[in-house]
Amino acid sequence: MFSERTSVGLDVHARTTMAWALDCETGRIFSQRLDAETHNVMTWVAGLPQPAAVAYEAGPTGFFLARTLDEHGIRCVVAAPSKMERPRGDRIKTDKRDAQRLSKLLRMDELPTVRVATPAEEAARDLVRGRDDMRRDLARARNRISKLRLRQGRVWRGGTGWTCIHHE
Repeated sequence: MFSERTSVGLDVHARTTMAWALDCETGRIFSQRLDAETHNVMTWVAGLPQPAAVAYEAGPTGFFLARTLDEHGIRCVVAAPSKMERPRGDRIKTDKRDAQRLSKLLRMDELPTVRVATPAEEAARDLVRGRDDMRRDLARARNRISKLRLRQGRVWRGGTGWTCIHHE
């Protein structure tokens, strides 16, 4: 169990972040929708009773926020959303409820976490994902062109398609 006074859950999106925090000494709850800029989130968390710990779900926003919080001495846990169980009957899903749930699970030390990637690892992942996306896009474009030519009765019979000879 950790000794932070305040447990913070963040539901992070591209443009906004829903923040929900519980001061475990006084029971006071803090909640606010923030602009998703890292500076704004940092300022809000820094204004809470300290020490504080923060949790948010891994997603397309990456790990920049987690690294920034850690650099400022605020423990940050990034949760694996695919490994988090949802309570039975919990059909209403809102940003505020998600942030509240993350805060409570953090306090109980019940969050399945992921390792925060270094900037170099994150850049490599982005490169690999981008290359894979481009490869798939190229295959889809070639398939569309081949099917268009087939519908027009123009079939390539000179060997393997999409080679230098085929392009000529």
